[in-house]
Amino acid sequence: MIVGEQKPLEEIWESIKDHKKVLVFGCNTCVAVCQQGGNKEAEILASMLRMKATQEGAEIEIKNSGIERQCEHEFFEKAEDEVGWAEAVLSTACGIGVQFMAEKYPKPVYPGLNTTFLGAVEELGIYTERCQACGNCKVGNFGGICPIARCAKRVLNGPCGGSTQGKCEISKDVDCAWQLIVDRLKLLGKLDTYEDLTPIKDWSTDRAGGPRKLVREDVQHDS
Repeated sequence: MIVGEQKPLEEIWESIKDHKKVLVFGCNTCVAVCQQGGNKEAEILASMLRMKATQEGAEIEIKNSGIERQCEHEFFEKAEDEVGWAEAVLSTACGIGVQFMAEKYPKPVYPGLNTTFLGAVEELGIYTERCQACGNCKVGNFGGICPIARCAKRVLNGPCGGSTQGKCEISKDVDCAWQLIVDRLKLLGKLDTYEDLTPIKDWSTDRAGGPRKLVREDVQHDS
């Protein structure tokens, strides 16, 4: 899922303080799972901003609403009136949702979150990065563990010289990705593949190739 973290309240306030009608707009999918940007969180943030407005003596009307996903047109239909009311929107979606709304409506749309990474839920309140969306997944070659996302240096052919006792040199709290890969290959009985060389990666499928796009003609509606 996409993991996000709410921006500091002061930063949010600075972005909206000059508007008179602000809609805090939640996205109830990815960022709701990490309890940062869902409809419930949008309601809480709106309440905090109302209190801030009172403290600052600012005349701002702040409402809150939300939809299931801010990255699909169809979900916006039920919120057209609320979005239409607002002079500006504070979106608590990921950066995708913020941009999607900005393209859709001719009014200021501000981000309420910092989009951080693609991750997993280790346990309630703990989210860890697992994927960097490089566009050419090879985790099957590494026992199901991604060295692109989980190695600080993105090393593809064995560990660097900085790991110690299974930990990365950047922090004793960070597992060495290659130690995890070796352990996993042992478990799978595939340790003999450890010495197989991984070719130089083609980064054109990653963000280095510019903004990416996927077209599925087989699922598109007939025009």
